[in-house]
Amino acid sequence: MPPIKRTKFKLNTDELLQMFYWLKLIRSFDERLSLLVRQGKVRSGVYTGIGQEAIIVGTCFGLRKEDYICPLHRDLGALLMKGVEPRVMMAQMFGKATGLSKGRDSALHSGVPELGIFGNTSMLGANLPVAAGIALTFKMEQKDNVVLAYFGEGASNTGDFHEAMNFAGVQKLPVVFICENNLYAYSVPIEKAMAIEDVAVRAEGYGFDGVAINGNDVLAVYQAMKGARRRARAGDGPTLIECKTYRWHGHSEHDKAFYRTPEELAMWKSRDPLVTFTAYLTHMSVLTPENEQEIDARIRNVLDDAVRFAEDSPDPAPEDAVTDLYA
Repeated sequence: MPPIKRTKFKLNTDELLQMFYWLKLIRSFDERLSLLVRQGKVRSGVYTGIGQEAIIVGTCFGLRKEDYICPLHRDLGALLMKGVEPRVMMAQMFGKATGLSKGRDSALHSGVPELGIFGNTSMLGANLPVAAGIALTFKMEQKDNVVLAYFGEGASNTGDFHEAMNFAGVQKLPVVFICENNLYAYSVPIEKAMAIEDVAVRAEGYGFDGVAINGNDVLAVYQAMKGARRRARAGDGPTLIECKTYRWHGHSEHDKAFYRTPEELAMWKSRDPLVTFTAYLTHMSVLTPENEQEIDARIRNVLDDAVRFAEDSPDPAPEDAVTDLYA
């Protein structure tokens, strides 16, 4: 089949299918993790991003290896798209010596500098000033690399958020602030935490553009990110992209999410980013039953291999707890 060019998105058939693969892999990875938690095999806290995959794929698709991401605890898919092997990511969740931090720490805090991944901190929002610092380094070194800083709508009410936004605006830093607005900061609904409807409007106060988009539409996220990335590389400063979305599971796998209604969950599930993108690709004659089956089989093999690798990997040795220290 010849490449299909889209006037607006300028993505060919292979690129659209790559997006589809990443959406399904990230969804399947989180679903497998959720199952493994219930089986008692995972030693890490698990905060799935099921329902939010379009944000990760839309923002990470097309990044360079030299670009940096500052992901959250719910953004394991961003680590995968940035180059972390699924088997290594799974070993990290199992607390094995073959994981990113060699079994020392929760999977949520692992970074890989050589892949452009900054390890997240538990204080949500605290990664944003660090992201601005990384972007300042790129500017001082006259590199056209970009930093992606992820945060939730709850973190936008913290001081770190405002300090990072202000500094980035003043210095015109090459950073894209990506708000994953899933309506709940743990159990706190957005209307109980802020008097505005869109986090994006806060960018104006710091001298740069903010936009609120449908975070369940991978192509809308990609298009917004493409423009923000272009401006950042050109030295035109930061952008705030607010992605409206919804997490299907609780804040974590131990949270039953009794604070929301079944009707609300059902409504948002009807906006499943994977289902809508599948329908789009099918309508465009990009996705066929044959290549969808091929992608599904590939993902099953990847995940089965990852779980086997994690289960067969050794536990960290006690004496290694005092190695790899700065002091």
